[in-house]
Amino acid sequence: MKIALIGATGMAGSRILEELVSRGHFVKAIARNTSKVAETSRVLTADVDLNDQEALVNELKGQDAVISAVRFQGLNINALINAIRESKVKRYVVVGGAGSLTMPNQPNVRVIDSEDFPEAYKLEAEGGIAFLDALKQVDDLDWTFISPSAEFGPGKRTGEFRKSKDELLVGEEGSKISTEDFAIALADELEQNNHIQERFTVGY
Repeated sequence: MKIALIGATGMAGSRILEELVSRGHFVKAIARNTSKVAETSRVLTADVDLNDQEALVNELKGQDAVISAVRFQGLNINALINAIRESKVKRYVVVGGAGSLTMPNQPNVRVIDSEDFPEAYKLEAEGGIAFLDALKQVDDLDWTFISPSAEFGPGKRTGEFRKSKDELLVGEEGSKISTEDFAIALADELEQNNHIQERFTVGY
């Protein structure tokens, strides 16, 4: 599969890049500065400013799928979605956030609205919620929004995790998922298409 990965140099994007290449996919790594990404027979790089919609559209054309792994705060949601539309790529997978998930056994309480949600993450979480809300109005793209657990960072690649639709997953050590295992779940979704026009979440 030929996959465009927007945000390929970030914490999640770099692990997703590794996972996709390990599975034999061809990846076009897109970021503002891709100097940290080594070009190989399976990895091409493209330095693109997301505000340059024409340049982004040109880089996305001809791909089988697009992944975005970028910060939501300050992101022009409609411009990004429209760029994917213009590129004629139908499959779109978004690295989401946990703020829009609901608390365990509290379907009317979102994580962002819980008492101990960190103030420092609120703007980013609100951006992720706005992005998911925008995607829910999109019916001409085969999108999937994948929310990580509350604690999301580098760790081990175990291949062992759970999935849920809208409820935050909490395990013995809290709500956690490594970027490496998140990348497995994302790559599985790209290959299996189990959650078209849906959100799901992964955690231990």
